[in-house]
Amino acid sequence: MPLSLCVAGAARPVGRRLEGTQIGQASGAARPECGYETAMSADKLDIYRSKRDAARTPEPVPQPGPLPTGHDDTFVIQEHHARRLHWDLRLERDGVLVSWAIPKGIPLDPKTNHLAVHTEDHPLDYATFEGEIAKGEYGGGLVLIWDRGTYETEKWTDREVKVVMHGSRVSGRYVLFPTDGKNWIIHRMDPPPEPGLPSVRDLRPMLPEERKRLPRDQEAYGFEFDLGGTRAIAAVENRQVRLVDADGAELSLDDYPGLGALGKAIGDLPTVLDGQIIEVDGVPVYMIFDVLRLNGGMLFDRVYRDRRRTLDHMALRGLNWQTTPWFPGDGKPVMKAAKEQGLPAILAKRLDSPYVPGTRSPYWRRVPLSPDA
Repeated sequence: MPLSLCVAGAARPVGRRLEGTQIGQASGAARPECGYETAMSADKLDIYRSKRDAARTPEPVPQPGPLPTGHDDTFVIQEHHARRLHWDLRLERDGVLVSWAIPKGIPLDPKTNHLAVHTEDHPLDYATFEGEIAKGEYGGGLVLIWDRGTYETEKWTDREVKVVMHGSRVSGRYVLFPTDGKNWIIHRMDPPPEPGLPSVRDLRPMLPEERKRLPRDQEAYGFEFDLGGTRAIAAVENRQVRLVDADGAELSLDDYPGLGALGKAIGDLPTVLDGQIIEVDGVPVYMIFDVLRLNGGMLFDRVYRDRRRTLDHMALRGLNWQTTPWFPGDGKPVMKAAKEQGLPAILAKRLDSPYVPGTRSPYWRRVPLSPDA
């Protein structure tokens, strides 16, 4: 792996940015302190630039120039729904973000190592980037921040990168080392963290308040059909499915033939979903409308809009499960369609709302359909 040197590429703000700590300020036009000429160091982000068209991507695409100067202590992990879901680990180093794509995410147990594919260096502005990269563009798909924080470097060479990360979801000592070309391994050096995730049997679903009419500020809401049926939370771990109802009681898969195959469809990533089980032509179908956990952390604090986008990119469609549609911004056509289909109600959910388990929240509203709706 080429090490990150003092190289060119002062980033300019492009696309959606999050509020956060500034990693570095752009340096002046003078020669970098390390003594390398700008023309020589400009190559560091050339690969990144060559893969992207600034007119077609919301990602930051910096012009060649001096790099920002930071403290080499910022990390970000981004959830990337590209052709295949993976997590991108990026470590600030000498004015760029040194990057690895990790298909199974950051390991939390030292007994389990994960593949980490070394990718091109990214500009520092990428540490706050979230957005939708258009299909057909390099890395096309949804990018969301999974975790970010600070880190300390214990060792950094071409053959070994050893760091201590301090984030909200990932903390501890990790080492990365190459095995074959761009393929590296990431290994957790600390013991597993204390369990911080609630048991699925302790989870209670978020419930809507009953309202007689649609909200006035419909542009702030997403709308869904209320399909009725049995409310169920599905937990998938090691490709095995557990179902619990709204009161936390276990539901037998024997009563819902076909739903056990959902575990194989999701694969090795631990996942918790929320939805309703309905019957379609006598066949039980799990209609999924929310994702509460993906891999190593709960998504309660992720806003409804981004949880739904995450769920859409998971593309969960099968004979016995479907992802329900959602319609941001205008509830009247949804209400009309629901009435035509003989559904009992529609749901209005604030786009910026978190998932609040076990509560009947004003963030969600159930609007029953009357004959004159």
